[in-house]
Amino acid sequence: MQKIFSAADFQHDANPIAHYYSQFRVDKRLLLTGHSHQAWPDVAFDGVKEAWLDAATHLDDKWQFAFDKARQVEQGFSRLLNDSDGDYALAENTHTLVVRFLSALDLKNRPRLVTSDSEFHSIRRQLDRLAEEGIEVVRVESQPHETFIERLEAEVNAITAAVLVSSVFYNSGQICSGLGKVMSACRQQGAELLVDTYHHLNVVPFDIAREGLEQAYMVGGGYKYCQLGEGNCFLRIPPDCQLRPLITGWYADFESLAGNHAHQVNYGDGGQRFAGATYDPTSHYRAAKVFDFFTSNGLDPLLLREINQHQTTLLLARFDALDLPPGCIRREQTISQPQRGGFIALHSPHAAALTRTLHAQQLYCDSRGDTLRLGPAPYLSDRQLHNAMDLFAEAVTKIR
Repeated sequence: MQKIFSAADFQHDANPIAHYYSQFRVDKRLLLTGHSHQAWPDVAFDGVKEAWLDAATHLDDKWQFAFDKARQVEQGFSRLLNDSDGDYALAENTHTLVVRFLSALDLKNRPRLVTSDSEFHSIRRQLDRLAEEGIEVVRVESQPHETFIERLEAEVNAITAAVLVSSVFYNSGQICSGLGKVMSACRQQGAELLVDTYHHLNVVPFDIAREGLEQAYMVGGGYKYCQLGEGNCFLRIPPDCQLRPLITGWYADFESLAGNHAHQVNYGDGGQRFAGATYDPTSHYRAAKVFDFFTSNGLDPLLLREINQHQTTLLLARFDALDLPPGCIRREQTISQPQRGGFIALHSPHAAALTRTLHAQQLYCDSRGDTLRLGPAPYLSDRQLHNAMDLFAEAVTKIR
């Protein structure tokens, strides 16, 4: 029987779960990429092998087994959202799902989309392209955050088709609280709300009912904090959805394929109406194993939040102790620990150069423009975090 851990178990020089990640060598490398790409536990490889063996054994009959894995993945995401009523569609990335969502909107009669200026490129780029074709795209500045929700909901009017916004901003780590107010504004105006939860799930607890988001659409995936790897993204669909995506695959009416369609485009119930077409199910086998791993070890969002807050607090304390010139590098002082997601963002004109220097020292992080992001993960020890900040201090000293 595996041990159920507490947050105190992770506050030592030796990490209690690192040995479960032997293939990724997490105890040998300083992987501060937790906000972008986390290591996979070794059980993920068992999922890959199971997918191959099911295909070899069952041939085309493998799909009954693959669909069972897909249901397990949907259930894993619904647990992370604490969602009892929504339906789910899966796809290889969130962009695919966002496009299907956008294609279901009445953009002819409601040609207005509202978003923030801090959305990831899967949403940002697509909306930029729609704006080139005449769709009005309103981008609300995410700062100052104290007034962001008020300013966002004020932009929702009678010709707004949808609001698309993140629950944690990818470029700052700021948690976007109060989205239930935006949901209310959308319902009053007949608009839809799409929430990008990618930087929220499995590092910050989420409760869909407490947030007042039962009628919201949501996207997210497993590449980051869930440790599921590529190919595991979802669209959460509110109950009783009647939207008809223009971009639609044959899986969207899978249950009635044997009938006479006479060129009628019908849609299945629930999440099936946003389904695509034939896909590689290996990622779902991998994800099902990882979800089971988290459950069997008691690694739930509440515990993971405690671990992460300890780790980010340690990193920030070490950064503050360096007392570096703000013109060289600084952190955002307005984001308190309860308002911070799973990573810390440091702003520097040298962010890209610092990232390259740190990579050369086997410290893995990333940068977006002038923002350098440090994201710990639950398999890292305190000793590794201190070692990482020692290397960081040396790198910054060289560019001052």
